[in-house]
Amino acid sequence: MPRFARLGAVANIQPLWTAHEPQMDELTIPFLGPERAAWQYPFGALLRSGARLTAGSDWPVSSPDPLHGIHVAVNRVAPDGGDTPVFLPGERIGLAEALTACAAGSAYVNHLDDTGEVRPGALADLVVLDRDPFDAPVEAIAETRVALTYVGGARVYAAQEA
Repeated sequence: MPRFARLGAVANIQPLWTAHEPQMDELTIPFLGPERAAWQYPFGALLRSGARLTAGSDWPVSSPDPLHGIHVAVNRVAPDGGDTPVFLPGERIGLAEALTACAAGSAYVNHLDDTGEVRPGALADLVVLDRDPFDAPVEAIAETRVALTYVGGARVYAAQEA
């Protein structure tokens, strides 16, 4: 793992896969065994080693909603997980790190140097959320909705108000 940072490699994470689901108990853990199963999706360990993360989805086989992926990266439980146990809690990452992986990390791996962060001179591709996800419990991240989307400074999406 320390080689990621040393080599400048980027870990491309798919956070939605990191929730404890029945297939984990029925297929994955029995196949891998407990020792190797504990090595799955080491997002926290990668960050602690100094690695850079980028995040995406496996659309169309999982949700394309980055807020759901961010929710799972932070909580290690699916948004609708109910009483599901936290999957490898030591590998959770913070909300700021998950957002950075989705925005700046994705821009970095795609060589989009003028995107991925809000700063003078950057392209004005922005998403406006209906709430500040830092002001709510992390268990509510997935309840956050996109209110507006701007591409190149032009509004391309506005949520309909109820």
